[in-house]
Amino acid sequence: MRHFDLSPLYRNTVGFDRLFSTLDQLAGVDGAQGYPPYNIERTDENAYRITVAVAGFTEDDLAIEVKEHTLAVRGKKADEERRSQFLHQGIAARAFERRFQLADGVQVTGATLENGLLHIDLVREIPESKKPRLVPIASADKAPKTLEAAAA
Repeated sequence: MRHFDLSPLYRNTVGFDRLFSTLDQLAGVDGAQGYPPYNIERTDENAYRITVAVAGFTEDDLAIEVKEHTLAVRGKKADEERRSQFLHQGIAARAFERRFQLADGVQVTGATLENGLLHIDLVREIPESKKPRLVPIASADKAPKTLEAAAA
């Protein structure tokens, strides 16, 4: 895997440190890390859903945490006494932590566990200041001519 040195960019930019941190994290992601499998889907123009396959886990075994711009999903089975001995264990029940980077304005609205799938619903809330707005155009006749007229 290639490693990129972003330190020259840190010296010449201001306010992009979060972007560079995200790039560092993505570059360090191991491609073999595939447990648990997940889907990310767009359900509406500003709504998303992350679905994580968590077969064998209950609500008490799972934790969802949002901190700054990172969504972390953790799973850990409670230690329970096994009454049987597995001859083959193909259903993984090992502990995991899966992290997702969230863009500015993306909020988690809820989570449900259904049929071994953990659904996490997200919505992107665009502030009024960033929404497009129409600027009215005044004709030259109605526009104030001087600063005193504008104040009146």
